[in-house]
Order: sequence, then C-alpha cells, then structure tokens
Amino acid sequence: MSNTDAADRALRIGLVSISDRASAGVYQDQGLPALQEWFSNALASNWVMETRLIPDERQAIEQALAELVDVARCDLVITTGGTGPARRDVTPEATLAVATKEMPGFGEQMRQISLQFVPTAILSRQVAVIRETADHAALILNLPGQPKSIKETLEGLKDADGKQIVSGIFAAIPYCIDLIGGPYIETHESVCKVFRPKSALRQKS
Repeated sequence: MSNTDAADRALRIGLVSISDRASAGVYQDQGLPALQEWFSNALASNWVMETRLIPDERQAIEQALAELVDVARCDLVITTGGTGPARRDVTPEATLAVATKEMPGFGEQMRQISLQFVPTAILSRQVAVIRETADHAALILNLPGQPKSIKETLEGLKDADGKQIVSGIFAAIPYCIDLIGGPYIETHESVCKVFRPKSALRQKS
C-alpha cells in the first residue's frame, strides 16, 4: 500500500474498556459507549472500530492491545479504566509492555486537564505509547473511566463562549497518526479543532 492509499483509507480505532466488574456483567460498562459517542460526534472522516471489554488482568490487557494493533491493524487504540494506584490497576504497565516508543506528553496533558477539576488527578498514571511492527504502527492511549472525564480529556476545556481554555489531547492525535503512517483524520471543529503544521495540511478541494 502506498503512502497516498494509507492516508485515504478509513481510520481503524480499537476501544478497550478494562473493568473486572463490567466484564463479569456485574454492572453495565460506561467507557465504550462514551468513547463511541464522542468519536461519532467528533470525526468528519471515515472510521471503523473494534471493541473489547476485559478484566483488570495484565496478560489480558497486553494480549488485547497487541491483537488490536498487529492483527486488527488499528491505527489508534484507546483504553479506559485501570490507571489509578490500586493493586488491580495495571493498565499502564500492560501498555508500556507492548510499546516500542513512549509518548509522555499525552499523559502530562491528561493530568493537566483533570487537575482543573480535582486535586486527585495526580493519582492518575495514564500513559501513551507507539507500538510498531514491520509494516504498521499505532498510537495507544490510556484514558479515564468516567464518561465526563473521557470527553474532557479528548476535547479539552472551553469557556461559555466556546473559546478553548485548555487543549484536549485529540487536537494532536491526527498529526501523530500522520507521522506514523496512518490515515488523514479530519474532525468537526465545533467538537475538536485539530492542529497540524502548515506543511502537513491538505488543500481542500
């Protein structure tokens, strides 16, 4: 596949909700529906998704992440849940274990956004990484578990007039996907305005 073909294909997103109780059917998972709704509202370009609901087991998380990148060939994989300091919270460890590169800026920005609301944001251990194979690469991100926090993390904070106060992490994700050989992502700017250097912008027809 040429670089042009890769840029024009649909974005493949893997969504992974990590929860012992939700995966066992004790309560209804909220992470996957929140992510699906956000992407449905935010993305203007074509996309498809793969979803997983799994327990807080490091081996299961590693297996799901590797499969979504290597087999399902997702360009972006997002996890929700399992990023706190509790003993069962092992999502960051599993994410780092399957990584070829760490992307620390994402975790730093996610905590900055959450700190606007709660001082306990410093307890979050969310990470972001790149996983590369011989002919493919994907960005993997850990997000919070609560729907409100998921939305705030992705699109950032705006004032009453809609002016951006704190940038959400998704503003930088399309350019990251460009750089690792994925498709060109466009968004609805009313939800999330993407930033790319001028040299990376496509001319609108």
